[in-house]
Amino acid sequence: MPSLKDIRKRIASVKNTQQITKAMKMVAAAKLRRAQETIVQARPYADKMREVINDLSARVELDRHPLLVRREVKTREILVITSDRGLCGGFNQNIIREVVHLLKNKEEGVETVQLNIIGRKGLEFFKRREYPIRKEYRNILGDIDYATATMVGKDIVAAYEAGEFDELVMVYNHFRSAISQNVVVQKLLPIEPDEMPEGGVLTDYIYEPSEKVILNQVLPKYIEVQIFRALLESIASEHGARMTAMESATNNAAEMIDRLTLAMNRARQAAITKELMEIVGGAEALK
Repeated sequence: MPSLKDIRKRIASVKNTQQITKAMKMVAAAKLRRAQETIVQARPYADKMREVINDLSARVELDRHPLLVRREVKTREILVITSDRGLCGGFNQNIIREVVHLLKNKEEGVETVQLNIIGRKGLEFFKRREYPIRKEYRNILGDIDYATATMVGKDIVAAYEAGEFDELVMVYNHFRSAISQNVVVQKLLPIEPDEMPEGGVLTDYIYEPSEKVILNQVLPKYIEVQIFRALLESIASEHGARMTAMESATNNAAEMIDRLTLAMNRARQAAITKELMEIVGGAEALK
């Protein structure tokens, strides 16, 4: 049985850990509040952008722009969005598990699946296992702005147009609430319109200055907007997962302190009982 001194040291250690996890929970809660406000503001624009592109791509010939052309998929790229830091429960593990599933279960005809990774945690996992990585981004998630999404989007568009891959899917955590995030697999390239509802009628647009100019401006912008939204969703999900994980750790520490305190009291009572018995035994021996 551990000594009283050992138990007291362990209680002090757990209390220190509890203070750290409680502080981390409060920080994550504050960051989550800001991230949640940002993603709520960004979603309507991203959804409307998707609606506009869906309408536009359904009305033009697919060979009018490289991002609309459907090629035979021999090389697929997966844009993986993880976090730079840990201590956020199953946030990164859920993404990694889904990506590994996609890597191992290629459709017929797909020869190569390569990765484009945002976030240090995902990069560390896939590099150790020597998966093909075309592009990697470290330490860009601390202060996300649209310029970050533009940088990632321009690289993806240029690589796609250069034929470095034939299809792009994006895997990220979609934020639902502080305790709920779900993994989303979204196809980004080539851009494909949704199926037209039965009985729907397509009306041609009048393009000004021209169809080509508008497609050249709008389609790359759509890719950037969707990446920006995914980054914001991922950041909000990360803060929510970290807050939940730290709350659970704080509660577990409190339970452990209670158990250790009970064990300390029992050990102290046993020591007192032993001393009393020694005193009584000594007194009886003197009679």
